[in-house]
Amino acid sequence: MLLTSQAFAQGLFGGGSNAASGSGNPNMTFLLQIVQFLPIILIFYLLLIRPQQQQAKKTKQMLATLKKGDKVVTNGGIIGTVVGLDEQKAVLRIADEVKVEFLKSAIVQVVTEGTAK
Repeated sequence: MLLTSQAFAQGLFGGGSNAASGSGNPNMTFLLQIVQFLPIILIFYLLLIRPQQQQAKKTKQMLATLKKGDKVVTNGGIIGTVVGLDEQKAVLRIADEVKVEFLKSAIVQVVTEGTAK
């Protein structure tokens, strides 16, 4: 039984006669392989790449519109109020008389009254 399946496989996949192995057009075979991978590439784009690009765009816009007095959350979970801004840094007040410098890229969210609980 095992020998029969191996012989059948060799006959199908080029292990048989030369007439069977030379009958396919190499260009057509290449195009069929490309067409098979297009749905996979499309799925990766729609499920992984595009949402990540949209999130990066939203974050960049949020950081561009950041201003003094905004209440923000950092990627470490610290909630503070912006008291100073620079091109790359933001100074947050996290308690009375406690100010800490953060990179602007560490700010992940501007907190509004509806999200602060």
